[in-house]
Amino acid sequence: MTNLLETERLLIRSWISESDAEQAFAIYSDPEVTHFLGKSSRPASVESQRQRLIEGIERMHQRNNGTGAWAIVEKESTTIVGTILLKQLPDKDGLPTQDYEVGWELRRASWGKGYATEAGRAMLNYGFSVLNLPLIYAVVKPENHASIRVTERLGMKPIGQTNKYYNIELLLFQLDAPEEWRGSRDQGE
Repeated sequence: MTNLLETERLLIRSWISESDAEQAFAIYSDPEVTHFLGKSSRPASVESQRQRLIEGIERMHQRNNGTGAWAIVEKESTTIVGTILLKQLPDKDGLPTQDYEVGWELRRASWGKGYATEAGRAMLNYGFSVLNLPLIYAVVKPENHASIRVTERLGMKPIGQTNKYYNIELLLFQLDAPEEWRGSRDQGE
């Protein structure tokens, strides 16, 4: 198990296909969780969820650029509460762009506890300080008010509507790298 980040209440770590499949299935088989992700995001069984985890881990290894999707684990209970991601946004055809997004998906029992904001803040810091990204986006369906509130708490600026990514109409939010990280990156070039 590889821990990527740690916050006050959370561990952000690599998914483990064998041991995490049941908890991931419980999260992603909930229609309330996948409401804004679409029906195709719902696994048919624990085994199909395990296969999705295996494929996701393989994609992360192939990209080898520090991006991907990680399990969010509540330290106190060691329960997986969701997923945090930092990855290249896909264009209308599903091909990766040079734009990076932060995103989150949480099990229903963990909604309203500030976990998405806490994990999102840690992932933004990682994107800026480790990956040296100049800016990071979030894309949210206009009716997903809870995720819009998370982007606001993260200090992300609303840019407007876009259909540039995922081939659907989304709200686009942006956060620029803090000045102290931009300065150190410029000096290294």
